[in-house]
Amino acid sequence: MMRYGISAWALAVVLAALAGFIDAIGFLRSGGLFVSFMSGNSTRLGVDLVAAGPIAALAALLIGSFVVGVVLGSLVGSRWPARRKGLVLLLVSLIIACSALTETIGGSAVAMLVPLAVAMGVVNNVFQRDGDVTIGVTYMTGALVRFGQRLGEALRGGDRWAWCPFLLLWSGLVAGAITGAFAYSQIGAGALWIAAGGAAALSLWGGWLQRTGRDQPREGR
Repeated sequence: MMRYGISAWALAVVLAALAGFIDAIGFLRSGGLFVSFMSGNSTRLGVDLVAAGPIAALAALLIGSFVVGVVLGSLVGSRWPARRKGLVLLLVSLIIACSALTETIGGSAVAMLVPLAVAMGVVNNVFQRDGDVTIGVTYMTGALVRFGQRLGEALRGGDRWAWCPFLLLWSGLVAGAITGAFAYSQIGAGALWIAAGGAAALSLWGGWLQRTGRDQPREGR
């Protein structure tokens, strides 16, 4: 796996919190679907196809939108590799702002959810090497698996703290989901404007990490 420094892991945890924040809002607005957790949407798609439920079409649309976002982020990153982190996160901010505007003016749920799914696809291009994602910030199954593996290694006498980043990554997403659910219940569309502003601020952080070389991983176990 790739081993990152503290600065890069800190950005990853905050991005996971942003993903949790957005996903909670999407879950509440859609009535049970996700804008970043495509495994959950895929299960809902399969179940609703068999049960002839009304959710299948929206689940499929969100999955497709997420993939479009991944492709879009990949194209931006490959076009400007030296500024990839900052530009990818700036794009995320702009797309979330589009969703926020739609919600502010009273647009449909679909018009609000699709940009969020695109944004969550884009953000997965922040941490990558040779075209492959090195830290997934919108899905936590892999992080929990690595947490369990590193904890098992620690119990066998290995690195005592290698499990910490993965636990923090999962914790960041959960904390973001709690915050997002509360914010959306209190201020509605205002929560999305907060997320858009947060992503814009993170674009500056990501750009700084890349300019200073603090985002570079090294090979490790």
